[in-house]
Amino acid sequence: MRYLNSTKAGLIFLALGLTACTDTADESDVNALRDDLNNLTDQVNNEETFELQLLHLADMDGSNVDALANVGNIAAIVNGLRNQHPEKTLFVSSGDNYIPGSRYTASSDDSFSTVTGVATPGDGRADIAFLNAMGLEASAVGNHDLDSGTSAFAGLIAADGNWSGAQFPYLSANLDFSADTSVSGLEVSDGQEASAMPNSLAAYAVVTVDGEQIGLVGASTPTLENITSTGDINVLPANDSITDLAAEIQVSVNELTDSGVDKIILLAHMQQLAVEKQLASLLSEVDIIVGGGSNTLLADYNDRLLPGDTAADSYPLIYNSASNEPVVLVNVDGDYKYLGRLMVEFDAAGRIILSSINPLVSGVYSAEDETVSAVNGSANSTVDNIVTAVNDVLVAQESNILGNTSVYLNGQRSSVRSEETNLGNLTADANLWYAQEYDASVDISLKNGGGIRADIGSFAFPPGSTDVEDIEYFPPESFPAAGKETGDISQFDIQSALAFNNGLTLVDVSAAELKAIVEHGVSDIGGGRFPQVGGLSFSYDPGAAVGSRVTDLSVGGTAVVSSGVVQAAGPFRMVTLNFLAGGGDGYPIPATNREDLVLDASLSTSVDMSANDPGQASFAETGSEQDALAEYLKQFHPDDSAPFSNSDTIADDSATDSRISTL
Repeated sequence: MRYLNSTKAGLIFLALGLTACTDTADESDVNALRDDLNNLTDQVNNEETFELQLLHLADMDGSNVDALANVGNIAAIVNGLRNQHPEKTLFVSSGDNYIPGSRYTASSDDSFSTVTGVATPGDGRADIAFLNAMGLEASAVGNHDLDSGTSAFAGLIAADGNWSGAQFPYLSANLDFSADTSVSGLEVSDGQEASAMPNSLAAYAVVTVDGEQIGLVGASTPTLENITSTGDINVLPANDSITDLAAEIQVSVNELTDSGVDKIILLAHMQQLAVEKQLASLLSEVDIIVGGGSNTLLADYNDRLLPGDTAADSYPLIYNSASNEPVVLVNVDGDYKYLGRLMVEFDAAGRIILSSINPLVSGVYSAEDETVSAVNGSANSTVDNIVTAVNDVLVAQESNILGNTSVYLNGQRSSVRSEETNLGNLTADANLWYAQEYDASVDISLKNGGGIRADIGSFAFPPGSTDVEDIEYFPPESFPAAGKETGDISQFDIQSALAFNNGLTLVDVSAAELKAIVEHGVSDIGGGRFPQVGGLSFSYDPGAAVGSRVTDLSVGGTAVVSSGVVQAAGPFRMVTLNFLAGGGDGYPIPATNREDLVLDASLSTSVDMSANDPGQASFAETGSEQDALAEYLKQFHPDDSAPFSNSDTIADDSATDSRISTL
C-alpha cells in the first residue's frame, strides 16, 4: 500500500482551516494562517517529487582483457556522475562481479600484499576491491559469484587480516544460506541500512538517499543449483516456475512496504532478460528492476556504443506491475563495458514519474575516454593501481607459452552453446588424450560448451565496415612485452578460455545412457549444457521433441544410434568434467566406475594422476582441464612449426562440421 504523505495531509488540514475561519477570524489570525499555508505549500512542492540517480553494473565475468581495459574509465565515469548529484546517487550491481580465471587468481600473487585495496593476497580480491573503491552499495548474488564454491565466496565477502572483504551486502531473497556452514555466519537481519551491512548476506536492505529510504531486494536465478556450485545453499523455489519465484521475492518486498518504504528496486540475476520481463508484471510495489546475467545491452537512441555493439532493446523497458503501477527494467552488457544510469523522479506516493526519464540523460555510458571527458570524470587511483598490479601478473602469464595456432579458436558464447567449434573440439580432444594417458580404454570425451568462457584469438571489422558478415578472425596477437609471438597460446589464454578449470572425471556409460546424455546436451540449444565432444560424432534434429532429437551417433566409426534407435550395448569409457559428473547443468551422468583425476583426499573416487601426467606444463592442477589442454598443446602443437590449423567457419554451417551435424 502506498501512504499519504503526512505533509500533504497537513496542507489539506490548513487549507480547510483557512476556509473556515476567513469570515470570522481577525485579519492577523487569517494572515498568520495564510503564511503557514504558503510555507507548507512550498514544502509540499519540494516533497512532491524525489529524484534518484541510479548507477548500475552487471556481469563483469567475461574477457580479462576487456574488463581490465574498461574498469578504470568506468570508475572515472562513476566519479563524474556521482559528483553531478552527490546527494541523489545510488550505485548497485546485479551480480557476477567476477569469474574464476586469470584475473581472478592474479590477486593471489604475493605482490598484492602491498596493493592498496587488497593488502592480503587472495583469489578474486582484486575484483571485489574494484567495487569497494568505486563505492558500490549492494549486489545481487550471481551464479558466477559461487563458481569456486561457497567457502571461496565467503572468503571474498568476509574481512581477513588486512583484507576488508566486500564493503557492501550481497542480497538474495530466494536463497536460504542457513544450512551452508561456509556462508551462514555471514547472514544478518534484513532491512538494515546497506552501509551498516558490509561483509554480509541478506534478502534485502535499505539505502537512504537524500533523506528518502530506498528498498533493495536481491534475487538469483532458480536454476542456480544446475549452473554453479551452491554447496548447501537452498535455492527457492524448488521448481523453475517464475510465478513461484515472484511469490518468494514478494515476501521481502511486502516486508519493506509494511515498514513504510515506498520505493523498491529489485536486483535480479536471472540469466535471461525474458525472466526479468515476466517478473516486472508479476510483482507488486516494485518500481525498478536491474537485470543481470544475460549480458543484454539496453540503450536509447542517442547513447554512444562501443564499436560493433548494437542494442537489443531500448533503455529503459517499461511495464505495468501487478499493483498497476509503472515499473522499469534496465540492463547493461558486462565486462565493465557500460555503466547504466537511470535518472528518475518518484511522486509523493513513491510511484515512478515516467515523464521524468530523459533519454538525453538516462541510458548507458560507454567505457571510453570520450565519455569520461563528457561527464567530467576523474580517475580512481585505487582502481588504477589494482589494474596495474593485475596486469603485471597477467604479463607473466602471457610469457608462459604453451602452444601455437595458425587460426582463430572460436570460444564465442553464441557458438560454443549451439554448434561444434574448433576450440570445443580442441579442448575435448585434449581431455580425451590426457585421460588415455591414465587409462588407454577411454573412448570418448564430452564437456559442456558453457564451460568455454573466451575465445583464443581476435577479430575485427575491416576498415569502413560495420557488417558482421565482414568480420575477420585472427590467431592470438603478439605481446612483445611478454615475448609472445603471433599465434602463440599462453597460460593466460588457457586460463581465460577454461576459466572454471574443472577436474576431469572418468565414468562408464552404456549406449542408452550415452544417447540420453547427448539428448540432454541438445535439449537446450544456446544454453550452457550444449555438448562439445571428442571420439564420437552425432546428428540431431533441433525441431524434434526434447529427448528424441538425436538421430545418429557413432563412437570410433561404430554406429551406436541409427535413426534414433540404440544399436549397441557398450559400455563406453568417457572422460567428462567433474562438474557435469556431479549433476551440473542437469546432466544424467552415471557414477559407474567413477575415477576423478584431480587428487582430492576427501573423494573416495579420486586417483593419483601424477605418475601418468606428461609433466610438460605445471601452472594448473594435475588432472584439471587447463592442465590437459596445456599438456596436449605441448605434445602436438608446441610452436609455429606444428601449429593447430583446423579453422572454424564461425557461422553455423553444419556442412563443414565433422562431429555435430544439425539436421
